[in-house]
Amino acid sequence: MQPVSPDTPIGWIGTGVMGVSMCSHLIKLGHPTTVFNRTQSKAQPLIDAGATWADSPREVAEKSDVIFSIVGFPNDVRETILGENGALAGCSAGNILVDMTTSEPQLAIEIASAAKEKSVASIDAPVSGGDVGAKEARLSIMVGGERDAVDSVMPCFGAMGKTIVYQGGPGCGQHTKMVNQTLIATNMIGVCEALLYAHSAGLDLNTVMQSVSSGAAGSWSLSNLGPRIIDGNWEPGFYVEHFIKDMGIALAESKRMNLELPGLNLAYELYDKVKVQGWSRKGTQALQLALSEMSGVKWNCQ
Repeated sequence: MQPVSPDTPIGWIGTGVMGVSMCSHLIKLGHPTTVFNRTQSKAQPLIDAGATWADSPREVAEKSDVIFSIVGFPNDVRETILGENGALAGCSAGNILVDMTTSEPQLAIEIASAAKEKSVASIDAPVSGGDVGAKEARLSIMVGGERDAVDSVMPCFGAMGKTIVYQGGPGCGQHTKMVNQTLIATNMIGVCEALLYAHSAGLDLNTVMQSVSSGAAGSWSLSNLGPRIIDGNWEPGFYVEHFIKDMGIALAESKRMNLELPGLNLAYELYDKVKVQGWSRKGTQALQLALSEMSGVKWNCQ
């Protein structure tokens, strides 16, 4: 396969917090772009930038050579790609499907198998970096699928991300994302507990951040979400409900591999408390609210 050129027609399905920014980078490259989202108004910024609206994922695929998707949950992926009006139904031989949703490794393998029957290539390419990484084209993209197809769409990945690593065959991108989410899960507990401790000790949280964020305790979550926690900003760079979904997938896969991951289990249970509190559509930093409530502390650091 030849690398896609800027005049290659592409499709984009899913224009949420990250999808809008990711697709906009491809439009800027010059790609004729067709878009679909369940709520059309959320795709309006892309339409204003020159994209064409389609009424279904199938119609997106019928008008595109490479079709990208980033939706919410595995059942959304299944409907979007494998459903009666899904993208695969609209694909022709030689098309490439690129699902960038964090989803189930086994579903990625199933999609790849179904696509192969139509001589369509399938890539699973989940991302990490949140809303900021999407806007600034600094995402980490974890890629699984046929190597020729991956090489072909590298110009597109390069427009969206800074770290693009091929992990292996179908499902390997999703497995790598589970590693990523497992690392983040317990790190978020540490970030929120540490700031809760600092707050309760009467420290200035911004001053504390100056001391700890650049040393051995530093992390992406601390540097990027710590300031939001201090400001009382719970708006999503990544939804709580999606993180719970991801941890559930990782726990299911670990069970399948006969692994015990007590740290991940704890994070899953704590984030379930965030959901019970009604914060499932807020950012993952809302874990601070659940931990504060457990300690009887009012988080009023705005």
